[in-house]
Amino acid sequence: MSLTASIESIYRSESRRVFATLIRLLGDFDLAEEALQDAFKVAIEQWPRDGIPANPVAWLVSAGRFKAIDGIRRRARFTPYDDVADTIESIPDGGAALDDEREHVEDDRLRLIFTCCHPSLAPDAQVALTLREVCGLTTEEIAHAFLTPAPTLAQRIVRAKSKIRDARIPYQVPGRDELPARLESVLRVIYLVFNEGYSASSGASLTRHDLSQEAIRVTRLLMQLLPEPEVMGLLALMLLHESRRQARTAANGDLIPLDEQDRSLWGREQIAEGAALIGQALSSGRFGMYSLQAAISAVHAAAPNADATDWAQIVGLYDALLRLQPSPVIELNRAVAVAMHQGPQAGLTVVNALIADGQLQNYHLAHAAKADLHRRLGHFAEARVAYAKALELTQQEPERRFLQRRLGELPH
Repeated sequence: MSLTASIESIYRSESRRVFATLIRLLGDFDLAEEALQDAFKVAIEQWPRDGIPANPVAWLVSAGRFKAIDGIRRRARFTPYDDVADTIESIPDGGAALDDEREHVEDDRLRLIFTCCHPSLAPDAQVALTLREVCGLTTEEIAHAFLTPAPTLAQRIVRAKSKIRDARIPYQVPGRDELPARLESVLRVIYLVFNEGYSASSGASLTRHDLSQEAIRVTRLLMQLLPEPEVMGLLALMLLHESRRQARTAANGDLIPLDEQDRSLWGREQIAEGAALIGQALSSGRFGMYSLQAAISAVHAAAPNADATDWAQIVGLYDALLRLQPSPVIELNRAVAVAMHQGPQAGLTVVNALIADGQLQNYHLAHAAKADLHRRLGHFAEARVAYAKALELTQQEPERRFLQRRLGELPH
């Protein structure tokens, strides 16, 4: 690997970790982002000459901190010297900040997630801020994922950061008495991060492995801090999904649907850990939506092949999930399970009603499901129309190729 490629790899894998620590040191999102970029600029200049340091994260944090202090001094020409000195003095040394492996609950990315998910921020702002600041998605990527205009999304992020600054929201993991109340929003945001990594909303790649791994890693940290059933359920759900990653795409990047996947490629260790976690969560009697979704994934994982899947159990779990969390997307997933259990016409009736209701009118997977059910019923003209609508709404290239292939396979 070339030096340039190595630096790019470090940026992809470590930049948000460096950023989270710089926020703690500098106390400001924008200052930390500027310091992060400055640190990598210095790395690009110095590392070709001096080599990549043994601990690049520590080096980058130190470089970013010094660059931030230089910037404060440059911008403070008309500020009383004592004020500038006090500001610089308040920035702690970065060395001790990097030992996040010794005390997992002090992990800076976990601190950052709790800050971004603070209850004083609106739920949509929590999600946007976490995806932008913790995961490093661009404003455009987040806007597309949530069907929001990019300028609207950018304003949402700016307002959230201003509120954190003006309200002096602390950059810390809450005390144990506050944790349960804060947990729901944190789990929701982590799951959205995982979903963006497991099935990227747009672009040439089906998945973004770095985001999925970050979501799993942070959930493990959270489980050490608060081993609640729903934390176990979320971790189980992510592990069970992640176990299928290698089987989900062909060598050329094309999407392979669940019923066609080579199950020998599924990660048995992840399945075993996920199944054990979901057993713990369900036996507690205090489980919620993540545990039920994980239970559905566990039924799929337990089947040696697609034909052996216990669809009746999956429909029952979706029924329980809908009672707990009514959602048109969950209803759509249940409809697909009903089609597998009772036949495509039963599923199609539900899917048509969901689309007619309007909530899933612009959801490409609803039209893809409708197309597939028409195909299975031999309604090829209707399938063609539904595939075309799904293609119109799909932004992810592997999904587009899959839908185009299905459309091309229809008899004329």
